[in-house]
Amino acid sequence: MAISFDQVFGIHQHTMRIRNDRAEVIAGNLANADTPGFKARDLDFNQALVEEAHLRLENNLPTMTKTSARHMDLSDVPRDPELLLKYRLPYQADTGNGNTVEVNSERMNYLSNNIEYQATMRFLNGRISKLMSALRSGS
Repeated sequence: MAISFDQVFGIHQHTMRIRNDRAEVIAGNLANADTPGFKARDLDFNQALVEEAHLRLENNLPTMTKTSARHMDLSDVPRDPELLLKYRLPYQADTGNGNTVEVNSERMNYLSNNIEYQATMRFLNGRISKLMSALRSGS
């Protein structure tokens, strides 16, 4: 009996990709902190996850199960790739060169994203360890 990665890892394998993409966007913001006119951007994680769910629906892959009326219904959410990357609004007024990167905020966002990435990685490592244990005991 074959088991797919989607059955074993669920949405977590996709969240790692989205977190990685977000880290690249934030790193790009930090790299351009001194570039005149650069506008800081960020990846909307929730919208990217909705987009991933839509892709899974289109490809007839197992989807998230709605077990309560209070769960989100993803079937009516509009799909627009431009919704994923958004310009970040600065907390403080412009410094005069048109750049909207706030280094301290970007560092905190990068750190927070990294912590969430590592938490997902630990979860997936636990799943892999359980699978390996089951395979060893079954043979």
